[in-house]
Amino acid sequence: MRSIGLAGAVSIGIGGMVGGGIFAVLGEAVSLAHSATMLAFLFAGIVALLTAYSYAKLSVYFQSEGGTVSFIDNSFGHNLLSGSTNLMLWFSYLITISLYAVAFGSYGETFFSHPSEYLRHILISTAIILPALINLISASFVSKSETMIVGIKVVLLVVIIISGIPYIDTLRLDITPELTSGASLMGVAVSGMIIFVAYEGFELIANAAQEIKEPNKNLPRAFFISVMLVIVLYVLIAIISVGNVPESKLLEAKDYALAIAAKPALGHVGFTLVAIAALLATFSAINATIYGNARLSYIVAMDGELPKFFTKEKNEIPFMGVMAILGLSLFLANTIDLSEIAIIGSASFLLIFFIVNLSAYKVRDKIGANKYVLSASIVLTFLALCVLLFHTYLSNVRSLIIFMVFIAVSVLFEYFYGKFVRGHIFHRKY
Repeated sequence: MRSIGLAGAVSIGIGGMVGGGIFAVLGEAVSLAHSATMLAFLFAGIVALLTAYSYAKLSVYFQSEGGTVSFIDNSFGHNLLSGSTNLMLWFSYLITISLYAVAFGSYGETFFSHPSEYLRHILISTAIILPALINLISASFVSKSETMIVGIKVVLLVVIIISGIPYIDTLRLDITPELTSGASLMGVAVSGMIIFVAYEGFELIANAAQEIKEPNKNLPRAFFISVMLVIVLYVLIAIISVGNVPESKLLEAKDYALAIAAKPALGHVGFTLVAIAALLATFSAINATIYGNARLSYIVAMDGELPKFFTKEKNEIPFMGVMAILGLSLFLANTIDLSEIAIIGSASFLLIFFIVNLSAYKVRDKIGANKYVLSASIVLTFLALCVLLFHTYLSNVRSLIIFMVFIAVSVLFEYFYGKFVRGHIFHRKY
């Protein structure tokens, strides 16, 4: 029975995007785009909006809880590409869990007078362990708490925007230097791609396609409305942050820049409120991502692309999936810093969205999609990925190596698991 209306579908998309991302990556954006930070968020939003077109068309035609997984399988068949991409998607969600956990640690430290590296790791680990336990005990609590917390964090962001408008210093928003220098303009583009992970989440609407009322009408609307609203929200947050606070202060508190941005209008109370909201937002985002990723591993394992132990359940909860996510997320979050996680997460989703756009183009006639819009989506996601990877090669080779390792592990696992365990690598599933 279809029980989710347009408003519910839009809230899924907004909740998926406005998780912990904006709290984690604002400082990263400012460090590269400076006064043009709002343009970085706008650029990343345009990439997300074009990709949302592909998701909208695919979701209407291929309505499945598998979402991204089913789109790639249906378009390319069940082969090395689809199997590797599905595993890469699973890894990508591990990265987002790590991103939210590190952000939780950064904002959590602000409540202690003597923060330390030891305390930071305790906070990061707690932010992963507790949601994992909640997932193992009560899956229903995840969805109920997520709806409430989505409302709290969106309302708080709107309060920051409205209260901060009178304190804007327009001189700080002069983007002329960023637009007249080639190097600065490239910095804006790179910044947009590094913080692209903040837009990850709209694709979750596709996983609920079978439960959405009047899907032919409401699915496309939900994708476009949710992405456009979040673009506006992020651009306004960027304007308030850069316009209200000197760049040096935002960079000094890079990992919790949004809390600093609330200070001019709301004082220390505003700082504390944003820090509390960040803890709630990142915690709930980890909670929801563990929930979704455990079920993704279950679906992929049922298709034979992961070991069968991922299908083991306790009380209808994919127990082994949650445990695997717990262990790997703890390792990643405690060994990779925030900048590296943001880069790897954004690169991973740009790659997956590029493949989804290719999937939509391949079946464009079947799904009734405009080939020119799809072509633009393919070109833009590919160029965005190339820009990000080239910058990463020049500035942070370790991040590039980790990203390439994820791709290699995904491809090699699918190849050898298919050859020696499943007994086949390529076969048509549909």
